[in-house]
Amino acid sequence: MSHVTALSPFALGTFSAAGGPAFPGIILNDEVIAIEALRTLCLDLGCGLPESSGMFELLQDWSTTIRALTAAVNRLVLSQLDTADIRAKFVPVERLRVHAPLDRPRQVICSGANYFKHVVDLIVAAGPGDSPDTQGFTPEQLRAHAENIMKERSLTGDPYMFSKPAACITGPYDPILISPHTKKADWELELAVVIGKAGRHISREDALSYVAGYTIANDITNRDQIWRRDDMKAMGTDWIAGKSSPTYLPLGPYLVPSAFVEDPQNLRLTLKLNAEVKQDESTCDMIFDVARQIEYLSSLVQLNPGDILCTGSPAGNGAHFNRFLQHGDIVESTISGLGIQRNTCLVEGTDK
Repeated sequence: MSHVTALSPFALGTFSAAGGPAFPGIILNDEVIAIEALRTLCLDLGCGLPESSGMFELLQDWSTTIRALTAAVNRLVLSQLDTADIRAKFVPVERLRVHAPLDRPRQVICSGANYFKHVVDLIVAAGPGDSPDTQGFTPEQLRAHAENIMKERSLTGDPYMFSKPAACITGPYDPILISPHTKKADWELELAVVIGKAGRHISREDALSYVAGYTIANDITNRDQIWRRDDMKAMGTDWIAGKSSPTYLPLGPYLVPSAFVEDPQNLRLTLKLNAEVKQDESTCDMIFDVARQIEYLSSLVQLNPGDILCTGSPAGNGAHFNRFLQHGDIVESTISGLGIQRNTCLVEGTDK
């Protein structure tokens, strides 16, 4: 989406200092500069920046934004003298509060049951007879059966998708507030895709050109609230009760432009609970890759700049271990090249 080649990778984020207003910034070598501070330099380079008060506005004309910011970073990398005044405006990131890079997108869409090993493990864990035509299967037969189903699904099936309120989004280092209505709050580390231009009926071949960048998401889920158990149980899933509490989508720390992510299907996702690894998988294990998800989703809904697509979570959720989030837990989530989240869990309504 950019016609300017980057000399150095950088990321974008949303920051604040000393309780002041949040601002969009570039992070380069662990230092941050407000994007507004680069406006004059961008103009001097013939690359005007869109008027903006935040990341959402910058994404509305992403091709202009990324071209201008890449040109500005290139000048900063190449020149030591004529950008000295700009260099003085960089601040070490540890002196700033890091917010979610994008806190109010138009849409947050999530992809469920999208990692091969994860779904196979769930079918095997459910046991013979839970799935059609599996009565009397041995564990080995059940695993082979599940693997065949997933292989066929990847070839002929469609992704399973649902929406999540944008109001769930919280910062990458902010607390996760566990709903008092659940006993089974679960983690789901996911690669999040941020859309960079409007699209409808996007082909798989063109899909990645619609991506502005990537970030980290944790789709927190109340496992014991997913299914209706009252007189409306015939309606099936209840995503509002199951996934929509405040803080149930830690996002960030940064938006890494797609130009700096060589292959979204070759990234490592690792989640630690209190320093113990629980999830550790590659995005190559997705049943439907990022491009296929965008193709399918755009056949159903209008995609717009700033929309977020959470692409599914691999094996190793709390349901697998029968161990769910508790007050005081620390969840640490990383995806290769995208940074790290670190969230402390607190029961909603408690102090600390």
